[in-house]
Amino acid sequence: MIETVTETGSTNADLLTRLADGEPLPEGYWLIADRQVAGRGRQGRRWEAATGNFMGSTIIRPGHGDPPAHTLSLVVGVAVHEAISSTIPNLAKLQLKWPNDAMIGQAKLAGILLENTGGVIVAGVGVNLAYAPKVEGREVIALSQYGPAPDRDAFAKRLVQSLDQELERWRTYGLDALIRRWQAVAHPVGGRLTVHEPSGERISGTFAGLGDDGSLRLRLANGETRSIHAGEVSA
Repeated sequence: MIETVTETGSTNADLLTRLADGEPLPEGYWLIADRQVAGRGRQGRRWEAATGNFMGSTIIRPGHGDPPAHTLSLVVGVAVHEAISSTIPNLAKLQLKWPNDAMIGQAKLAGILLENTGGVIVAGVGVNLAYAPKVEGREVIALSQYGPAPDRDAFAKRLVQSLDQELERWRTYGLDALIRRWQAVAHPVGGRLTVHEPSGERISGTFAGLGDDGSLRLRLANGETRSIHAGEVSA
């Protein structure tokens, strides 16, 4: 269930349009683009990428009894980390950053964008395999800086398999197991973080792990621990 197109504006936007038009796309359907010219990241950022990188979106259909849909950002993050790690084992400083980035040190390697339409989730993933696109105000990196650029199609197969496995675990074992898996490959507990909240407020503290609902817990200088449900995180 992988469809590949030579060029599009945004694979997320394409799938959202097709769902809105009534196309019965099943869970696990992927749309992958060789080139994406109007890709979108969080907070409306443009994310353009050229041939050689991975740019794709998939359909997830949460059902009755599944954990909350907003925790799918953690599920997809773990799947992306697993796919990258299996492509280049022992990649130093590869970590997940809450809620939806894969980082090497302070540089962004991959991003995730989840959008909900009528209870169906479109999950977009961009991974810099060959090139690091310019993103204003962000340091960006590609896997090609560690050797030959991974083959896009081979990486796609690994990611599809990883996400299928993580979705099965999410549905079978619930949030506790997911949170443990996510924290094992994420920024370490006790590390300094600054959160830029949607309101514009900046809050600094130390990472105190994830809450039971997948929120980020930030321990402030006064000893208070605050739960963060949305925002941009930097070290």
